[in-house]
Amino acid sequence: MQIVKATLEDAETILALQKVAYQSEAALYNDYTILPLHEKIEHTQEAFSNHLVLKALDDEGKILGSVRGKIETGVTKIGKLMVHPSAQNQGVGRALMEAIEKELPSQTYALFTGSKSEKNLFLYQTLGYTIVSYSTLPGEATVFAFLEKHSKL
Repeated sequence: MQIVKATLEDAETILALQKVAYQSEAALYNDYTILPLHEKIEHTQEAFSNHLVLKALDDEGKILGSVRGKIETGVTKIGKLMVHPSAQNQGVGRALMEAIEKELPSQTYALFTGSKSEKNLFLYQTLGYTIVSYSTLPGEATVFAFLEKHSKL
């Protein structure tokens, strides 16, 4: 597996992956209206202008996963971590998280995930993140867990 910077040309493939990868989240919450399943290509493309987008590639160059992040007011905000269902639980998500943290170093990293998403919470907590609050997002019914990690830069 190789992790590299994604390009705008990857946007359609990453969006298609997102719609597959987030099916399990939708099923967990019995809510198929979640934003990741309905995001438009324009929004995904826009992310490339203000985020660093990474992709995990298999040996044949197929995208297995992706993550995006950006530094805002000294905090690295990480989002849209996704791994194709066939590649989950094989270290892809962990490798993507480690890579985005390395590429966007800061004293504080922040992200959120569904409060019932036990696998996600387990991964983030093993990477040193702690839950700092629970809340909903505008237009969302799901309760999210907001997590942070502090480093010594």
